[in-house]
Amino acid sequence: MTERHIVLEDIDPVMFYGVNNSHLQLVKSLYPKLRILARDNVVKVLGDDEELQRFAESVDALCRHISTYNRLSEEDIVNIVQGRKPQAEASKDVLVYSTSGRAIRARSSHQQELINSFSQNDMVFATGPAGTGKTYLGIALAVKALKEKTARKIILCRPAVEAGEKLGFLPGDMRDKIDPYLQPLYDALEDMLPAVKLQDMMEKNVIQIAPLAFMRGRTLNDAIVILDEAQNTTTAQIRMFLTRMGWNTKMIITGDLTQIDLPRGNQSGLREALRLLKGIEGIGFVEMDESDIVRHKLVTRIVKAYERGDREREEALRGNTTNTIEQR
Repeated sequence: MTERHIVLEDIDPVMFYGVNNSHLQLVKSLYPKLRILARDNVVKVLGDDEELQRFAESVDALCRHISTYNRLSEEDIVNIVQGRKPQAEASKDVLVYSTSGRAIRARSSHQQELINSFSQNDMVFATGPAGTGKTYLGIALAVKALKEKTARKIILCRPAVEAGEKLGFLPGDMRDKIDPYLQPLYDALEDMLPAVKLQDMMEKNVIQIAPLAFMRGRTLNDAIVILDEAQNTTTAQIRMFLTRMGWNTKMIITGDLTQIDLPRGNQSGLREALRLLKGIEGIGFVEMDESDIVRHKLVTRIVKAYERGDREREEALRGNTTNTIEQR
């Protein structure tokens, strides 16, 4: 008899083994001629060479299925082991699957434009109101690149600017202090990667999340880099960030110019970057609007109401300016 060790490297072993090892027991029943033992992420198998090879190929196919769909059912196991295709086949317009098995894809024309622009350019600016999926879609593109091994790491950052509230001195170490600013990025990642796998990737620095200030002095190679809430950067900050770009790297810069939280008198670096970089080859620009909002339907109505208010203030301001000039 031959002994072989198979390491489950790129997946959560718990998902492979199933609740109370239910998946593992099913696999054992499908390979009655083999003696199969599992510990942590290592599967030890004893049997003849031909059966061992067939088992190794099945395990490889099961791992690919888990990596793609973030799920594994008993029906999937039977189909894969018996050489049949699982019922859920990846669609070409699906970026990745969430941890619940939901397909993540473009849900509007502008979201599809962002996906197309990302494939055609090394740097993409995506602007628009809250809820249009700018950040979520950007992270989905980055996770897809990581799974397809077209990038070695994901780097996500945000400017640490408070939205009109002073948080004061936060307790804990540096990670504890910056986490409140970066939580929206964690939320998106947790929706696309199993908790154990995400934790492992972060510990190995395959996925890095940091405030914008931590980017100074770095050269970012072989990565997908996302700058979120870029409307809250200063001109110096966004200039510093954009020049971190290294070889085989793509950048996605997202922001909402209607929600600038910088101190009064500070110009948004995103606004100036959009003006200065327009027309440069290799840089894409995607502007979203309220038709792209994928949150609760009230969010669309709220965005429209505030846009009306902004227009009314601008018209009133122009009217006051005209009256002042006429009086002079």
